[in-house]
Amino acid sequence: MRNDRDRRLIRQNISVAKKLYLGITNQQTAVLRDLTGTLKLSIRRGELLCLDGKWYVTHSGLIRIAHRRKCCGIETTIEQQMTDISSRRWVFKATVHSSPTNSFIGYGDADPSNVSYLVQGAEMRVAETRAVNRALRKAYGIGICSVEEIGSRAEPQETSKLPPQPTNANGNGRSVRDRLCQIIRQYQLDASLVKAYATDSCGVETLREATREQVESFVTRLADWAEKDVDALRCQLNSYLPQKEVVA
Repeated sequence: MRNDRDRRLIRQNISVAKKLYLGITNQQTAVLRDLTGTLKLSIRRGELLCLDGKWYVTHSGLIRIAHRRKCCGIETTIEQQMTDISSRRWVFKATVHSSPTNSFIGYGDADPSNVSYLVQGAEMRVAETRAVNRALRKAYGIGICSVEEIGSRAEPQETSKLPPQPTNANGNGRSVRDRLCQIIRQYQLDASLVKAYATDSCGVETLREATREQVESFVTRLADWAEKDVDALRCQLNSYLPQKEVVA
């Protein structure tokens, strides 16, 4: 039986999902409703994520579940025989103690071939996180995969980086705004979240205060990130959702 808190969280997750994932289907919404009722995790807090139409739990979501279920501890060790530091291949073993008498083991591996370009060089930490996530999913019966466990995703084959546009003679920055709007449309990003991210990245109170060079640099980085891993970008933008949507 769902209480009022669960129902509020379900409504919140569905509302946030419709803003983040344009074109979300009724089936995906139904799955999200069931997952929210079962796991009690929040999209707003970055605990659930939708990639290629499938829902994934995140490391922070699994840690929240472990805390809620009063996990007794987590231990990790490097599997020396399967680790090759020279090739940046790491294998970890994680043990989750769900109670003083019950333990669950998970293994995680990472190397440059199966991690996102955003975490290249951090393969050791990725491998440890994957091991912990697998052990946590075993311990608490989490049926969906964690996003950290999946390998690097193929980059879009027909997406090209947006070319720089010349500055208008009147210097009003119209071409930069046009390029930003094109990125938002092309990758179906939330314009208000992009604006909040841009303001934060430029270190200003309002985007009007940013210099043209700051805005151009931001737009270039945004286009590069969107091309290489748009789902990771959406996850970053997710952190700029209004705090008022968090369940009390």
